[in-house]
Parts: sequence; C-alpha cells; structure tokens
Amino acid sequence: MDKIAETKPVSALRHGMTRRAAGHDLTIELSETAKLAWPMVLTQLAQVAMMTTDLAFIGHIGPEALAAAALAVTLYLVSFTFGAGLLAPIAPLAAQAYGAANLAMVRRAVRTGLWAALMLSFPIIAFAFRGEQILLAFGQPPDAARLAQQYLFGLALGVVPALWLQAIRNFMGAVNRPEPILWITLAAIPLNALLVYLLVYGKLGLPRLELFGAALASTLVNCAMFLAGLWFATMRRPFRDYRVLADLWRFDWPFLRQLIVIGTPISIASLMQYGVLSAAALLAGLISTSALAAHQIALQITVIISMIPFGISMAAAVRVGHAVGRNDGPGIKRAGLVAMLLGIVIAALLTVAVIAARFEIAELFLDKSAGDADATIGLTTKLLMVAASFFVTDAAQSIAAGGLRGLKDTRVPLLFVGIAYWLIGFSLGYVLGLKIGLGAIGIWIGLSIGTAIYAGLLVLRFQLLSSRLAFRAVI
Repeated sequence: MDKIAETKPVSALRHGMTRRAAGHDLTIELSETAKLAWPMVLTQLAQVAMMTTDLAFIGHIGPEALAAAALAVTLYLVSFTFGAGLLAPIAPLAAQAYGAANLAMVRRAVRTGLWAALMLSFPIIAFAFRGEQILLAFGQPPDAARLAQQYLFGLALGVVPALWLQAIRNFMGAVNRPEPILWITLAAIPLNALLVYLLVYGKLGLPRLELFGAALASTLVNCAMFLAGLWFATMRRPFRDYRVLADLWRFDWPFLRQLIVIGTPISIASLMQYGVLSAAALLAGLISTSALAAHQIALQITVIISMIPFGISMAAAVRVGHAVGRNDGPGIKRAGLVAMLLGIVIAALLTVAVIAARFEIAELFLDKSAGDADATIGLTTKLLMVAASFFVTDAAQSIAAGGLRGLKDTRVPLLFVGIAYWLIGFSLGYVLGLKIGLGAIGIWIGLSIGTAIYAGLLVLRFQLLSSRLAFRAVI
C-alpha cells in the first residue's frame, strides 16, 4: 500500500512546500517557526501543570508520601526519558519526508515508531516493577522504597499509551499540525485532577488508593489522551490522508535500525543532562539542608522555564527537517538560526523577570516562619541570580540540539554533553562548591559555565553543517 500513488494529498503537500520554500524572508521563517512552536511550548507547560497537580494532592497525604512519590518519579523518568529519546527521531524523519512530499515515508516513520514504542515499554515496565529493590540498593529507607513502589506500579500500567502518544505527537508536529495534542493535554489537566482526587482520597464510593491511586489516575489519563490522539490521527484531516495505521502489521527493520542509530545518542545525552542535575543535587545535600532546599527551588524554576526553549527546539527540528526534505540548503540554516533567535529573545526576557522577582519566588516556596527561613531565602535569591545567567545559553543549546536533530546529527552532540556538562561543568561545580568553599553558588556557577560551553559547541556545529549544505545547494 505504501507504493500506491497518492496524487491528491501529495499535490497539496507540494504546493504548500513550494509556497514556503519561496519565502526566503526571515520574517516569514520567524512566523512559521512561532506558529509551530507555540502549541509545542504550551503542551510542555501543560504537562508540568499535570505533574504539579499530582504532587499537590499527594502532599496532602503526608510528607512521607510526597518524598516517596518524588523518588518514584525520579526513577521512572530515567527509563521513560530513554524511551522517549529513541522515539524523538520520528519528528525529524517524518519532517524530512513531509518536506519531500513523500506521504509513504511519513507513514513508515509513524508505523515504525508505534512498534518501537511497544517494544520499549517492556523494559521500562520491568524497571518500574523492580523499583523498590533499586531504591533499596541505592540506600533509600525501606518505608520510602515501599511507598515509591506503590506509585511505580500504577505508573507502569500507563507506559504503553504514553509512548504511543509520544509517537503520534512527533508525527503531528512533523506535518505542521501540533495543535490537537495541545487541546488534548489541556483537556486532560482537569480530568487528571478529578481522577487523582477521587482515587487518592476514595471519594464517590471509590476505594482510598493513595499513592497507587494517583499513579492509576495518570495511567487512565494517558490512555484517554492516546485514544484521543489516535482518533485525530486517523479520522481528522489532514492526518487521515496519511493513513498511518495502514499495513500496521508490517515490521520495518531497516527503519527501526535508523530510529535506534539516531535516537540512542539522544537518549544517552538526555540521561547525562538529567544525571548532572541529580549529581548537583547530591553535592548540594553534602553542604547543608538549606543549600539543598535552595538548589531544588532554583532547579524547579529552571525546569519550568526550560520547557519554553524545549518546545521551540522541537519546532526547530521540524523546520530544519522540512528544509532538508525539500533540498533547501539556505532554508536549513535560516530555520535553525531563526529558531535560536526566537528562543534567546524569550529567554532573555524571562531572565529579567526572574531576577526582578527572585525574592517573591523564594518566599513562594518557603515558609517565612521557619527557623532558618531567612538564610534559605537569601541563598535561594542568590542561586536564582546565577541560574538566570544561563537561561539564555540553555535556550541556545536546546534549540541548536533540535536543529541538529533535524539534520539527523546526534552522535557528536552526545560527545559534547560529556565534555561540557560532566568534564567541565560538574567538575568545576565540585571544585568551586566544595573545595574552594563557594557552596551551592559554586555548584551553579559550574553548571552555568558547562551549559555555556555546550551551547557554543552546538551552535558552531549547526553553523558548520548548515553552511556546508547551503554551499552544496548553491553549486
């Protein structure tokens, strides 16, 4: 079926590509990038809102439950991040096919992604089922490990639909239509809150399931989101023209190998970035409880803000992929640089906002009546000042990495992660924080410098590759 001529959708697709290719104006590129990026950014923020809702309800069970949930989420995200990284190439591969007006290849990318998601789910589920033993091996208290396992049991049930939704989300973004996933995620926020409330506290005659209930609610929401995404992908235009479920039974080993080759470095790089932040938290914990609390607040603000450039980076991967597909060398460079400019400007504005509101942010997270609150608030404001210094570089590295994914270049960026974050950033943070005595501020200075170096390497790498492709297009 993949070989059947599909003249009507392909013709329409080519018309759109020609029209966009003719737009050599930076303003048009900026408009197209912003139009693609804003639903992706809001989707990321909506997911953060759902996670925050879960933790808010769990916090009312008790501090032990909240601590156990934090452990469970940390463990779960390690394996799920790896799986999501392996599915990330669906977006640039499908985007290149879209740019080349090759609907059959778009379908092939989605079909293989769904199979890959199913296979990836088994080790992730097995990892979650052994969560208590893993936490005990890392020296966590038995009661915390037992409670965390309850949460992991519930999360494990939703791995398959969550990964399938990830594959569909990558497909929709690749074909310039990310809005349905945003609508689905926004609708899921109140549904998730209701289900968590009912299952955690046992309302309306339901059993009181506490931590397992919170995770089960997330699983039910994941199932509902996937079914809604599948309905859009198969029943609504323009998605149904791609017939993504056609020949679903066909297993495509060559394309799967391509996903693995491109996606594995993405997964490892994500884990290394995630790992350096976890290691920084351990260093802060060695200094003092106050330092760890301030570190966690600064990290939480950083994570929330990073959702914006991450959404733009997804758009950059798609826009660069489109330009590659239509063999538009100058368009490749333009797409990446415009996305970086957009992200850097937004990050600069957010930097000013965080610096201006740093005292209010610290007081929002801390109880001023606590004995050491003033010292912790003071340290938090200083960390926010340092953290704000790398919002811009973090945006640059995230978006440059997205542009390189659009070029299917993922192995060299993995090398850069090891050099910039671990060899330089973490080592410098350790020396400044614990040896020289700057404390948590020294740790964050090290992270900031590592991020700046990583951003510089990625931007230079994108400039080199895109300039080379632009030169080839000219000759």
